[in-house]
Amino acid sequence: MTLPAGLSLSLGSQLINLCAAVMLLLGFAMLAQRRILSLINLFMMQGMTLFASTLIVASTTGQSDLYVSAGMTLAFKVVALPWILHRLIRKLSVKWDIETILNIPTTMLFGIALVVIAFNVAQPISQLSGTIMRATIGIALACILLSFLMMITRSKAVPQAIAFLSMENSLFFAATSATYGMPMVVEIGVLFDLMVGMVVFGVSFFQIRQQFDSLDIRKMERIKEE
Repeated sequence: MTLPAGLSLSLGSQLINLCAAVMLLLGFAMLAQRRILSLINLFMMQGMTLFASTLIVASTTGQSDLYVSAGMTLAFKVVALPWILHRLIRKLSVKWDIETILNIPTTMLFGIALVVIAFNVAQPISQLSGTIMRATIGIALACILLSFLMMITRSKAVPQAIAFLSMENSLFFAATSATYGMPMVVEIGVLFDLMVGMVVFGVSFFQIRQQFDSLDIRKMERIKEE
């Protein structure tokens, strides 16, 4: 049974806005999170939200290639990458990340400021977009900035890698918001690069741990200064 086009678009738009709100909430939750295990679980939830939003856009607009994108998102960002990250932290015996460059309340205030900036910057772009997700472009940009803020305010290597992966999720969400996703070849290339990047990250983590007996990157900066 197919829904009338108007009702389908209306329902799809509401569900997409709900996914966008969940993405933003998860961005703030990851920004405030101190425990690495919880951070990985939040990243997995972000991937599930991205999968749901892509599936909704595919169902609403009839873009068949987005079903493939949704499947790859589920396989790589909900299953594969969180599994790899859980194995890494078990091997590294890392469960907590209590050191941040800024305290959490200050970081959250910066995050709120970035959200305001993102909405102001995205407003003229949203008016030019013709997609049903144009209202979420501001939220997508805000999620990108929150991920970047998380990357620069964490002092340990593993949370920085998770922040990088979260930024890629936000970029994909922004691409879906503005243009119904990237070309399939580009998406496959990006996912392949992510998997290779995770291998590189894993090797780097073990090397840093072996050399400095810690995953705090500030120790590397001190050696460089000396």
